[in-house]
Amino acid sequence: MANKAAPDSTRRSERSRRAIFDAALALVGEVGYEKLTIEGIASRAGVGKQTIYRWWPSKAAVLLDAFTVDVDEDYAAGLPDTGDLAADLKFVLRATADEFNDPAFQAPYRALAVAGANDAELSRTFVARLLEPGIRVYVDRLRAAQEAGEVAEDVDVRIAAEMVLSPFSQRWLMRTGDLTYDFVDTLVDQALRGLRPRGRAHRPAG
Repeated sequence: MANKAAPDSTRRSERSRRAIFDAALALVGEVGYEKLTIEGIASRAGVGKQTIYRWWPSKAAVLLDAFTVDVDEDYAAGLPDTGDLAADLKFVLRATADEFNDPAFQAPYRALAVAGANDAELSRTFVARLLEPGIRVYVDRLRAAQEAGEVAEDVDVRIAAEMVLSPFSQRWLMRTGDLTYDFVDTLVDQALRGLRPRGRAHRPAG
């Protein structure tokens, strides 16, 4: 009788994790965070409830891992650098607006934001895994622009990155207005107006 290969528990575990992530992201969009349960995730993923509890302590922890599983890959390339800071920021923020306007993205992000408001540890983890890597790529791009003379030497690039990103996040989170391309373009133009070296007008590359 031919020997059968032993089941690959690592691959099985990874399939189960992915199924759980997919289930959590789908369900939070369908039923909302308040009605999201470990039992519901387990049923949708086709795994036992104890399988989930073996890996995560709560539905918030499941959702956080599901939402941030590929974040390192997303930010690995950094922001584009064409030599035109305004164009690069507008390109990326327009794409980000499209993402934030997607209901499949909105549901888990808003759920985590609400949960984090009442859970300090969850909030710290969410910031460390998602928000900080996102800010860092803007800091890196602004620092490159500073070295190229597009941003004034005395500008704190970390604060500059937050000047660009905070109004975007505030508008989306508090629903004070739509995330449109016009809004994004105006936000970038006005932010850069205060960041450029004194007396230097913006001259697009090319």
